[in-house]
Amino acid sequence: MDKSNENRTGSRPIDSERRRMLEAAGAGALTAAFGGLLAGLSRRAEAQPTRTLRWGIVGTGGIANSMAPMIHQASHAELVAVSSRKMETAKEFAAKHNVGKSFDSWSDMGDWKGVDAIYVATPTSVREEICVAMANNGKHVLGEKPFASLPSLRRITAACRNNGVSFMDGTHFVHQARTAHIQSNMQGMVGWPWSVASAFQFGLTDLNNIRLNPQLEPYGAIGDAGWYNMRAAVEYLSPDVEIVSVDAYLRRENQNNAVVSGSGVIVFNDGSTTTWNCGFESGAGVMDLRISGAIGVIKLDDFLTQRPPDQPASFEYREGWSKTRMIEVPAAKPGAAMMFENFAAMAGNRDLLDASIRASERTQEWLDAAWNSALAHERG
Repeated sequence: MDKSNENRTGSRPIDSERRRMLEAAGAGALTAAFGGLLAGLSRRAEAQPTRTLRWGIVGTGGIANSMAPMIHQASHAELVAVSSRKMETAKEFAAKHNVGKSFDSWSDMGDWKGVDAIYVATPTSVREEICVAMANNGKHVLGEKPFASLPSLRRITAACRNNGVSFMDGTHFVHQARTAHIQSNMQGMVGWPWSVASAFQFGLTDLNNIRLNPQLEPYGAIGDAGWYNMRAAVEYLSPDVEIVSVDAYLRRENQNNAVVSGSGVIVFNDGSTTTWNCGFESGAGVMDLRISGAIGVIKLDDFLTQRPPDQPASFEYREGWSKTRMIEVPAAKPGAAMMFENFAAMAGNRDLLDASIRASERTQEWLDAAWNSALAHERG
């Protein structure tokens, strides 16, 4: 097994300033954090001293419980507050995760001067209202995904820009060192990436789960899981591609009409494509990704997960008919923890904010296009 960080197919050199910033951001995760769209931005952006941000969380559900330990693990991040609709629930969360202050109103938490940044871990249907209000209150915003629509997301990002605060969506894998390694070596290992194929599937049968509640999560599986399919395409295809055509399909759950699966293909103006499949009806968890080019092919069977530090993340690299090797990429922290570190590094840097917003908006744009195509086929 090849454990070096150098590929043998002529990867592009990284200039010294870019390398310094990559190392400072955790083996390249800062570049990965903004949708593969920096493309040399780190050379142009002035280095900013990283400020420790005091975080408040809106919501006490499963994702909030998963992210609270990541904030504690991250450098330049301090978890200081939580809000829930019920004070009892907020206090239970606070006790579990060593959070100092509890609120039964997200608005009251946003008014508190002891918090700098808000992680909005709520259902999609209420996310815009909270994110916009927090931005208007001068708080940095990290919003879970997906968003209600591209116009909804743009109202959030406009509020952040207008109030001089930062914005990021809650996608974890883009902050992994492995993602940055693949992006930095794409030209030498793959060449022009003419195809990104991805699948994210798992089993979900509990109709009480909010993912299967069309009022709270109207996109269903296409929003919850399909977001990652779209983000993989944003991360790994050429950065300036635009959609030419979309062909997508969905299937609904029989009892409450929730969308439980989706699949399709998007064609871009440079001739590249992304094919995708997502769903809640799989008998096994699937997180496959394949990036194809004329030079070689990169394959991952776990593109949304990161192994513990003692088990470096890896990916498969193929050349020709039979030449295959595994490449390991060590990482000191999970991608979710690096997300909060990268957010702190972004705060106050307008160039990095613009790149972060662009990655989020492109992901939502492509998700909306797939959703609209699937609805059109359903009506047809």
